[in-house]
Amino acid sequence: MAKKGFFLGAALGAVAGAVAGILTAPQSGEKTRKDLERKGKQALRTGKTEAKKAARTVGKTANQAKRQGKRVAASAKRVGNATKKATQREINRYRK
Repeated sequence: MAKKGFFLGAALGAVAGAVAGILTAPQSGEKTRKDLERKGKQALRTGKTEAKKAARTVGKTANQAKRQGKRVAASAKRVGNATKKATQREINRYRK
């Protein structure tokens, strides 16, 4: 998870650096606007790609958690049933 945060931060930093470079570059306003538009579209594509990756990761993690939860619940049920049976055996043993 830390890797993804790092790469997202690096991507955003790169975009911010590019915008700052464009704004301080000695060029015409028209060229600057075109450069900003191009960089903005690139940033949007990157953002969409990263959002899709994050959504897939969240979906996979949720499915794994759901499966694990079902396993834990089944195990707890087995232990509960075994405990109930053992307790009932002990009660019956002392009643005799």
